[in-house]
Amino acid sequence: MNSLSIVPIGFGLWLAACGEKVAEKPVASAAPVAVSTVTAAIENWPAQYEATGTVRARTSIAIAAKLTGYVREVKAQAGDSVREGDLLVRLDTADLDVGSRRAEAARDVLRMAAPEADSGVRAAQANLDLARVTFGRMQELFQKKSISDQELDEASARLKGAQAAFDAAQARRVQLNSKIAEVDQEVRAAEIARGYAEIRAPFGGVVVSRSVDPGGLAMPGVPLMTMERAGAYRFEALVEESRLPAIRVGQAVSVTLDNVDRAIDARVSEIVPAVDAASRAYAVRIDLPALAAIRSGVFGRAAFQFGSTALLAVPAGAVTDRGQLQSVLVADAGVVRTRLITTGRRCNDRVEVLTGLSSGEKVIFPVPRELVDGARIEVLP
Repeated sequence: MNSLSIVPIGFGLWLAACGEKVAEKPVASAAPVAVSTVTAAIENWPAQYEATGTVRARTSIAIAAKLTGYVREVKAQAGDSVREGDLLVRLDTADLDVGSRRAEAARDVLRMAAPEADSGVRAAQANLDLARVTFGRMQELFQKKSISDQELDEASARLKGAQAAFDAAQARRVQLNSKIAEVDQEVRAAEIARGYAEIRAPFGGVVVSRSVDPGGLAMPGVPLMTMERAGAYRFEALVEESRLPAIRVGQAVSVTLDNVDRAIDARVSEIVPAVDAASRAYAVRIDLPALAAIRSGVFGRAAFQFGSTALLAVPAGAVTDRGQLQSVLVADAGVVRTRLITTGRRCNDRVEVLTGLSSGEKVIFPVPRELVDGARIEVLP
């Protein structure tokens, strides 16, 4: 058969196939999903101003030695919790021990000399008493013309010599007492110096840094550690100058910290009148309650309330987060419509809507899991 005669026949079959209608299967209509809605409405929320800041310790001190010496032991590390009186650092006391023993030995020598000095005073007292009695007798004899002037003068000289010897013995005893008291002070000073070799925690708190190791040289005024008092923290917020007149001491503030899962109720305790040179802002100090999670250096935000403001809000549970996109489902003439929105502040279980939604629109809440954009819905009364 000629191949040319085949082409018209195939072409005709193709035209016949194109002209033939294909039967479509009827699609079953999905039943509408019953949903509940809430109306996006304008609400009056407290007007607030947020300021960033950092947690600081109310009491923070540098621990330093009062004397020069080599470090023998370091008992606390950075991050350790210590109680008042706990040993932090011990210095080498070899030199102090020598000085203390020398002072104690000198005191012992002086105390051993005390009985001899007391005996000397008693002997001088006895000689003086004898000289006085003798002089009295010689005066009686002189008045009776029984002795000469020279004999009376000799008795008087012996009395004066006994008196001088007694005064000298007493003076030596007083001088010995003074030396003993002086050496006692030296011993006491040595004991105090040895006490300085043990550096203890001045209060209960946390060691936040350590800058000394065993074998290092400690010197007066050079910090060995830094401590913060436990449970005494405050939040230092940097506030713009224009907002400062509205803030007062005692004002209630809500503080949010990065490591605390809830807002903390606090109050302003101090407003620093000097402006920060770097940020051109003022430091407002807010006392924080004693919470175990609070640590120095934590970043956070302080919310100051200033009257109220009107804004559009919906339940936070009605908002769906997908990455950086936020959306709500709106009931529109029996059909679900997805609206991309921009949110702002949150208050309890409500969230502010900045863009993407208008007041009066019906927002589906709660949101059924199977609900998708374009689905038919039935709004429950």
